[in-house]
Amino acid sequence: MRIPMARKHASEVPLQLGSQLCFAIYSAAHAFNRVYKPLLDRLGLTYPQYLVMLVLWERDGVPVKDIGERLFLDSGTLTPLLKRLEAAHLIKRARSAEDERQVLISLTSQGHALKEKARALPQAILAASACSVAELSAMKNELVALRDRLNAVVGGHAWSARPRHA
Repeated sequence: MRIPMARKHASEVPLQLGSQLCFAIYSAAHAFNRVYKPLLDRLGLTYPQYLVMLVLWERDGVPVKDIGERLFLDSGTLTPLLKRLEAAHLIKRARSAEDERQVLISLTSQGHALKEKARALPQAILAASACSVAELSAMKNELVALRDRLNAVVGGHAWSARPRHA
């Protein structure tokens, strides 16, 4: 007869670097960036610029606000990225005819052409991971669910109810 193991309470998890999920995710992100860097250098993009291009390759002519929401970036971070992509002639920025407060981001012909060169990246990342497509997809789905739960806590103002200490 098997006795089910009780779930560990958070206070029972050792306060050690190797025990922290956040550090595993953080260090995995750094490993991804090291693998992506030489691939993106060939395209003339940084990783954040690549993410913007992915959004635009899915749907062109997007408001800046929509790009920021998709990438979880504020306008202060996104604007310099967009200016560099515009200087590289990959995108163009234009005010919306319907609402002049909105700035629309569109791909240039060079931006569209870069998509073809970028098609090899997912396969290179798959090979570097030594995982199957199903394994990576399952990990991605779990991380997205975790991200969404964490964002719900922050977005739900769960922390704002707590007193702040100076």
